[in-house]
Amino acid sequence: MDNSLLFTGDANDFPESSELPEGVKQIELEDDFGYGVNLIPNILYAQRDGEDLHIQLLLPTDKMDDKKTYPLIVYVQGSAWFRQKIFSSLQRLLRVCEQGYAVAIVQYRPSDVAPFPAQIQDTKTAIRFLRKNASEYKVDPERVAIWGDSSGGHTAVMVGITDDGELDSELDNDYSAKVKCIVDWYGPTDISRMSSYPSTMDHNEPQSPEGMLIGGKTVNENPENVAPTIPMNYVSADKGIPPILIMHGSKDPLVHFNQSCILYNKLKEMDKEVEMYKLKGAYHGHGGFNSSKALNIVLEFIVRYI
Repeated sequence: MDNSLLFTGDANDFPESSELPEGVKQIELEDDFGYGVNLIPNILYAQRDGEDLHIQLLLPTDKMDDKKTYPLIVYVQGSAWFRQKIFSSLQRLLRVCEQGYAVAIVQYRPSDVAPFPAQIQDTKTAIRFLRKNASEYKVDPERVAIWGDSSGGHTAVMVGITDDGELDSELDNDYSAKVKCIVDWYGPTDISRMSSYPSTMDHNEPQSPEGMLIGGKTVNENPENVAPTIPMNYVSADKGIPPILIMHGSKDPLVHFNQSCILYNKLKEMDKEVEMYKLKGAYHGHGGFNSSKALNIVLEFIVRYI
């Protein structure tokens, strides 16, 4: 005779045990960590210039609903456009994922393998890949934001403000790479002006990050190569631009605060939706960026749009 008590109903209706041995302390708590996090590593989305390009996907886990889909934040890790240390921002991205967002950390071709606009092409391809495979990876293809820090902030802005086919017209455009909003943390905006302000780095030399971005050339001697990398050149009054959040430290020694001011002023001049925060005393990615307050500013911004 089968004496098993198999429960086949909804998990929310599972009966509560009334058993309480002597000495056991009974307390009542509520979860406040948000969702659990599942890492789906090394998703191959493209192969270019001998490089296998991967997405690292952080996916919320909901034990009560395994068919749920999640809004997607595409994250571009800063690396001076060189090879990325792809998990450098993992601590903050885990916190974001816990709030119910899928987070895709995108690997792109480094500048010493492929100069601009390879980084833009690759990130757009990753977005299209995730849209095409949305059901497999449990992401909502209609709710996509992009966020990047430093050189990743530059890439995020360039991806977000350019149209489908712009800078990547030779690539697969079956799916859109458009996003609902953009978060830019201390990203460069005009590499020709970076040496005009105090910095701990020479931004003009061919082997500098900026020089390598344009193919190993001296920045101030090659304006024709610099111009396509400047996001302000893609902003016009009649062009639709997703809302942008900019955050930059007042004491950034690598990417001067002025770089974000240039972008902000252009967007305001063209009557685009933009918010900017100056983090007083903050440096390049620390001194305030690794805080709950900074993260909450980002999440509150994203919530409004996706």
